[in-house]
Amino acid sequence: MNLLQALLACDAVLLALSVVAVSAARRGGAGTFVYGVALALSVAQLAAAAAALIGRAAPVGLTLPIGLPWVGANFRLDALAAFFAVVVNLGGAAASLYGIGYGRHEREPGRALPFFPAFLAGMNLVLIADDAYTFLVSWEFMSLASWALVMVHHREAGNRRAGFIYIVMASFGTLSLLLAFGLLAGPSGGYAFDAMRAATPSASVAGLALALALAGAGSKAGLAPLHVWLPLAHPAAPSHVSALMSGVMTKVAVYAFIRIVFDLDGPPDWRWSAPILALGAATALLGVLHALMQTDIKRVLAYSTIENIGLIFVAIGLALAFKASGLAGAAALAMTAALFHSLNHALFKSLLFFGAGAVQTATGERRMGRLGGLLNRMPATGFFMLVGCAAISALPPLNGFVSEWLMLQAILLGPQFPQWTLKLLTPAVGAAVALTAALAAACFVRAFGIPFLGRPRSDEAAKAHDVDRFSLAAMAALALLCLAAGVFPGVVIDTLKPVALAVTGAAMPLQAKIPWLSIAPIAESRSSYNGLLVFLFIAASGAMAASAIHRFASDALRRAPAWDCGFPDSSPATQYTAESFSQPIRRVFGGFVFRGRERLDMPAPGETRPAVYDLTLRDPVWDGLYTPLGELVGTIATRLNRLQFLTIRQYLSVVFAALVALLLVLAAWP
Repeated sequence: MNLLQALLACDAVLLALSVVAVSAARRGGAGTFVYGVALALSVAQLAAAAAALIGRAAPVGLTLPIGLPWVGANFRLDALAAFFAVVVNLGGAAASLYGIGYGRHEREPGRALPFFPAFLAGMNLVLIADDAYTFLVSWEFMSLASWALVMVHHREAGNRRAGFIYIVMASFGTLSLLLAFGLLAGPSGGYAFDAMRAATPSASVAGLALALALAGAGSKAGLAPLHVWLPLAHPAAPSHVSALMSGVMTKVAVYAFIRIVFDLDGPPDWRWSAPILALGAATALLGVLHALMQTDIKRVLAYSTIENIGLIFVAIGLALAFKASGLAGAAALAMTAALFHSLNHALFKSLLFFGAGAVQTATGERRMGRLGGLLNRMPATGFFMLVGCAAISALPPLNGFVSEWLMLQAILLGPQFPQWTLKLLTPAVGAAVALTAALAAACFVRAFGIPFLGRPRSDEAAKAHDVDRFSLAAMAALALLCLAAGVFPGVVIDTLKPVALAVTGAAMPLQAKIPWLSIAPIAESRSSYNGLLVFLFIAASGAMAASAIHRFASDALRRAPAWDCGFPDSSPATQYTAESFSQPIRRVFGGFVFRGRERLDMPAPGETRPAVYDLTLRDPVWDGLYTPLGELVGTIATRLNRLQFLTIRQYLSVVFAALVALLLVLAAWP
């Protein structure tokens, strides 16, 4: 059995497990069984994909006699699919381990069990699909399984609306991908990816296919303005499912875009990269600004996913521009940054969603204003959340810093572009990326500080305690991987070499040859970074500072109240809140990004009524695009309603007109 057959066998067992879970869901211990088997299968697929990637195995294919009659169901495992299979199954294994403990705290654990393994199988099948039909069936299966998981808590306010918006956007994305594959297949109907690779589409067809792929994959990934479902659906799902959707499923969408644009769509055109760069930068800024305004910790993480997806698409846009301009080395650097950040985001975003789930389990709260002081009561969860917040804030020596540093190194190569459009656009994108990184750091200082520091703002927070050992083990493993990928980034970069080579035709220099485990993306004389030395310096500095304080200050441990500014027994409500922390940024950006409106009703001296402060934030994308679109669809549907009452002759006339129109389209097809 080769590695591709092993992956297919594991997916088949996952689908069988999903069927078994339907009948076993209400039995005691069903959650442990389902999540345990899913964990074992995810680890097996992770090992197979890692073996294919590290061993640089040649692409292997397989055709099954199902699917389209003249095409069959084609599957293929190459370097690109193997890397994303590592990401998917790493996240799947962590979510399965977390689910063993977290599932015991669910009110209705049986609702998620049948769909969890199906979701994992759907994502894996998308990665190894090698024809349009198999790809789209797997894509839709993944979407439907994740929609069912979003609807697990359908009785909670807003969750049904989140599920409805998600399924509408998922259907739009599938339709866009269907049209993209139809264009690439052409009138000959070559729906196998090998046939698409062999064909050379015209410039107009290739550009339209790229636009459709951007819409289809971008809607699933959360690229603006197609992001509106993500901050609704991700918080609605159980936390281990939120981690899968945010950290893993969005990477399947990134894979789909790379597969279509770099593999199936023919030679690239540099003009394609401009809208990708602009959309990526706008998405990153929009996501982090919205994250700064949220008070629900899971919505903060959901909007942060939009930000990171924007950064990944910036790097992909740079890789496309460099490749089209004949700058193969720079293209490899940008693509490596995109792939590295995809892996990093899967690690630290899964970790953060697990931490948010632990907080919700311990307190029953997601609102940051009802938390506080959790670091003393949940020290392990607090430590792991601190690691995740530092990683997503791109602080060395953790993994988020390395991928964003590589991205900025690629941006600094922008002056090599021969086109003035890209020469001018790249610095603007670089400024947006730098601003995004700074705002992300502020966002996660807030996201950690408000819930975990200070004093409890509610009885639930005061009584909180750490969660089960399975959940803590999953968080510990991801935190360790965040540190390992940041301290030894050269290992990851060298592992990504066959992927970058397959996608861009070039690869970064071999990092293993550089002394002291440093990395040099271009050349040692130009720029280099050593995560191990940074880690050792931070650890040594901290240890020396602690030793000096204990040796030369006081060797006794003293506990005393914090300085109270002369106001003893102050209320915890006087602490900084999530809203007050973000107020300066809201004042700067709120007028045109959120349409923020503040209203203060202050009683006159002597009046006993309370003061009222009211803040309203709006999403201009929703108000400016989706609200009018929804009204238009409603109007058209109302007018088309009369089609239900036509006579038989009128129905035949409509069918005849549609047939003539389709024949004209076929006759005009180039």
